[in-house]
Amino acid sequence: MADVISAPFHAGTTPVERRNYLTEPKGLWSWLTTVDHKRIGIMYLISVMAFFLVGGIFALLIRLSLFDPSHVILGHKMLDAETYNKVFTMHGVIMVFLFIIPSIPAALGNFVLPMMLGAKDVAFPRLNLASFYIYWAGAALAMVAIVTGGVDTGWTFYTPYSTSTDTSVAWMAMGIFIAGFSSIFTGLNFIATIHKLRAPGMGWFDMPLFCWGMYATALMQVLATPVLAITLLLMTIERLFRIGIFDASLGGDPVLFQHFFWFYSHPAVYIMIVPGMAIVSEIIPVFSRKTIFGYRMIAFSSIGIALIGFLVWGHHMFVAGQSQTAVVVFSFLTFLVAIPSAIKVWNWLATMYHGSITLETPMLYAISFILLFTIGGLTGVFLGALSIDVHLTDTYFVVAHFHYVMMGGTVMGFLGGLHYWWPKITGRMYHERLGQIAAALVFIGFNATFFPQFIMGGQGMPRRYYNYLPQFQPMHAFSTVGSWIIGAGLFLTLGYLLASLRKPYDAPDNPWGGKTMEWQTQSPPLTENFEVQPVATHGPYDYFPVGTH
Repeated sequence: MADVISAPFHAGTTPVERRNYLTEPKGLWSWLTTVDHKRIGIMYLISVMAFFLVGGIFALLIRLSLFDPSHVILGHKMLDAETYNKVFTMHGVIMVFLFIIPSIPAALGNFVLPMMLGAKDVAFPRLNLASFYIYWAGAALAMVAIVTGGVDTGWTFYTPYSTSTDTSVAWMAMGIFIAGFSSIFTGLNFIATIHKLRAPGMGWFDMPLFCWGMYATALMQVLATPVLAITLLLMTIERLFRIGIFDASLGGDPVLFQHFFWFYSHPAVYIMIVPGMAIVSEIIPVFSRKTIFGYRMIAFSSIGIALIGFLVWGHHMFVAGQSQTAVVVFSFLTFLVAIPSAIKVWNWLATMYHGSITLETPMLYAISFILLFTIGGLTGVFLGALSIDVHLTDTYFVVAHFHYVMMGGTVMGFLGGLHYWWPKITGRMYHERLGQIAAALVFIGFNATFFPQFIMGGQGMPRRYYNYLPQFQPMHAFSTVGSWIIGAGLFLTLGYLLASLRKPYDAPDNPWGGKTMEWQTQSPPLTENFEVQPVATHGPYDYFPVGTH
């Protein structure tokens, strides 16, 4: 991607002796006040991983309680109905707003995006640090909501229940309201960085596809997040001051809340999934040793998803009383938005075709992403068909579809990116064999957990319910065992990544043979990223196709 002339070092100089962002300056205060995008990315990464752990524990509690319809395991009642609703809500809120949405853009994106562009930092370093503290201010209010009684509305906060329940909805809504500003500021920062700080010689179509994905995501963050903020603010005002906005008894309209919420939350699905797609677009050509197929189509498809994603919110409301014209239009647009995603999958497969594929851990997660996201996308087409959706809406089929997209897509992409850039972030190599085992466990456990839920949904098992008919017990039990396998894989991942930090720096500057600019600096990177300004002299994926010279 770039020609970078390194400053000379004396013979025998080791990476430990070379100045990098991990060693200069030292001390906790230097981290808390840093404006280095890499350190801010690391702090985001630690934060989102902590919330992933908390949200994952809630998920295991939910699945354990659902192992048997009596909710009794080994003679002990796992969760009563009220506690189940709160744990269910906390799982969704934490996973969506505090983990999935910031996990790739704010954590991994913050770390690698400026280096991919050949820049020293993001366009607004102080705003970047402010975004991190705003994220934590919102997260702190969400934690207040948890310790002051929790929330039992579900992560969607549907009215009129959310405006009448006596749980800590106002605290949680304000936490998400504040955290949303972090998302907006990060998006603005990335847009400015991509526009203004590209290296000399790097045009728009010389950027890595990860940058295109972050650009599309940033557009959605900036345009859609204010709608959620206003919606939650209106809900809180109605709750506190009894002003009729969504409550029908006060002259409001509860369906209006759904329109507002899903106008944000469907683009938010793509805020979550497009970054995962962007990571897969980086991993596939590197581990196939082949130039990416259809670069411009993948780039434009990211923008296409961002644009069309704003027009399909109504497919969440097919049974909410919309006009026949509206539901037909939203059904058509739902089919249409599948096309840009299908273009990406086709181009990834075409890149792998006749490639010299190696199955290191990042590639295993990328392949898992393709397989699982394809299932999630296909079942989304089913739900976009009106006659099918009427039967499947509010069943476990929707739960399975959502998780195949969010966890099978975004989380697999996040884990793939984490392993791909771990040597660059830390300067250490993790245990490759354990990484492959963990990837297999997560893939197997994921399918064991969520595929049975497609079957249950097709048979009419409603989602969100605490109780269920005994006929569904075998599949619920199978799903619960699958969740244990996922947990084993993720805890194994945490173990070997933390263990790698105890080693001295042993990662090569470019362990995977990548062509993008972040691999042209040392591992871990210099404080200023590059010793001299890099210049783009070739494309980001200039591998010779296998079989050519």
